[in-house]
Amino acid sequence: MGADPLADDANRPTIVLFDLDGTLVHHVNPRVLQMLEFLDDCSHRGGRLVARFRLARRQMTAPARPPKLLVHRVIHKVRRKSVEQMLQPCETMRTVLEKLKEEGVALGVVSNGLGRGYGHDVLRTFGLDSFFSSAVFREDVSRGKPWPDSIVVALKGMGRELRRNDVIWYIGDQRKDIGAALAASQVIGQTIRPFALGARAAMGAVEARLSPAQIMWTPSDFERAVRLAFDRGDEDVAIGGPLPAPLI
Repeated sequence: MGADPLADDANRPTIVLFDLDGTLVHHVNPRVLQMLEFLDDCSHRGGRLVARFRLARRQMTAPARPPKLLVHRVIHKVRRKSVEQMLQPCETMRTVLEKLKEEGVALGVVSNGLGRGYGHDVLRTFGLDSFFSSAVFREDVSRGKPWPDSIVVALKGMGRELRRNDVIWYIGDQRKDIGAALAASQVIGQTIRPFALGARAAMGAVEARLSPAQIMWTPSDFERAVRLAFDRGDEDVAIGGPLPAPLI
């Protein structure tokens, strides 16, 4: 059986971007995350509809207006629980972050959630902020995922220039994560390799005809992919084919 393509030196990532909710942290009540994602999707669709009516007035040289994000702000104003009560950090992903940082990989987080009053609190509370050179939240861009804006801004904020030989990965748990990574590749003129985490993102990966090796059903699968990329000569790492895909 041939070696996993992720083990090739040329495919070792130099930059890895992560989604936040559902990827680095998990909601104690999964239905809350489902509701937030549903509202975010509705906000995106509504924004696209409004944009169609504003095209005639929009000028390329006009200063960008900060997004109002009314739905996002209302959600965070009415929440009553602390970050620790709402969320649990994914310890497997923490292990991944430690491994990547040890290997000198530049790390960033890209989220459709608000940073003020939520995202930055999450990173600080669970000790994740020290891993990231760049953190982009919904108020930092005029358009959230699946638009490419937040990923492009995150890459520009890594603290160094983007190099042509950079190998960029992005992992998220929603279809919009896959779409945003592919769209950002077109913007920067450089491949961003999206990884789907879980069934929702896997549907987007299938629609985009991504390799099965880019579908991660659990955080442990992604940890394995990272180990394969960097520890090819380690006897403890089992080199094999694409990860098994359960029925969707």
